[in-house]
Amino acid sequence: MDLSSVLGLGQTALELGLICSLTVLALFLSYSMLNVCDLSTDGCFTLGAAVGAVVAVSGHPLLSIPAAMLAGVCSGFVTALLQTKLGINSLLAGIIVNTALYSVNIAVMGGSSLVNMNKTETIFTMVRDLLEGTPLAGQSKLVVAVLAVALVVAFLTFFLNTRLGLSIRATGDNQDMVRASSINPAFTTIVGLCIANAFTALSGCLLGQSQKSMEVNLGQGMVTIALASLLIGSTILGRGGILIRAIGMVVGSFLFRLVYAVALRLDMPSFMLRLVSSVIVVLAISGPYLREQWPTISRRLHYKKQTAVKGGD
Repeated sequence: MDLSSVLGLGQTALELGLICSLTVLALFLSYSMLNVCDLSTDGCFTLGAAVGAVVAVSGHPLLSIPAAMLAGVCSGFVTALLQTKLGINSLLAGIIVNTALYSVNIAVMGGSSLVNMNKTETIFTMVRDLLEGTPLAGQSKLVVAVLAVALVVAFLTFFLNTRLGLSIRATGDNQDMVRASSINPAFTTIVGLCIANAFTALSGCLLGQSQKSMEVNLGQGMVTIALASLLIGSTILGRGGILIRAIGMVVGSFLFRLVYAVALRLDMPSFMLRLVSSVIVVLAISGPYLREQWPTISRRLHYKKQTAVKGGD
């Protein structure tokens, strides 16, 4: 593999990692801050891509971004409503919404399972035209992804340190304490999930437009990928303020995509990528525990080795 191939591989992983890191940041808000495991991520990601694609095809590429995010807000609102007002378990609520969104996404796409955007003006083609003749010419995907991630990270850093943001964080830590402080945990849960799903839908919208096509199964497995990236990011930069932790989520997403890209470069069959995702999740979850237990494991191995040597003598 020559240098140009390595650089191309790294840039592809960086672009995809940045776009998908928006979903990781969404899980950072819902899972890490709010302590809600939202399993509607796959469907919401596809919903954002579907709405963004349909709006872009209709001739409104700029409008596709807020439209997709608004659709994500609606998805998050329904998920939160099932949890807070109907007493449905958060995991089950996510599964119900994710299942329902499959039909919704097909309906949004006009009954088709594929929307082609090869000849459609998107946010990426608009930025490409703006960058023409500049040193960043040909880097429209990277520029859009970096700008989107920077804005979302800045928003989260600011928002989670506001009074409402602190209430959301407190809700994830201890709902009883929040309720005793005259804060409505149902309200903070609804707000948190609406914002998180807006980011997930934005991520889907950008990925669909960057690939110039939208397929109904685009978001399949996204919750696993995002969770793995989140755990990797938490392992690398899991301590510190909101800004540091949010940057860790972006780094984790990039590293996950880099592993994916290397696996594809090594001609690994596509059906094996789910196994790769599962292995990465296991390593990311068990890594901190094994690192903590390593001194004990090392002492036991050393003791067994000494015992074996003495027994041999």
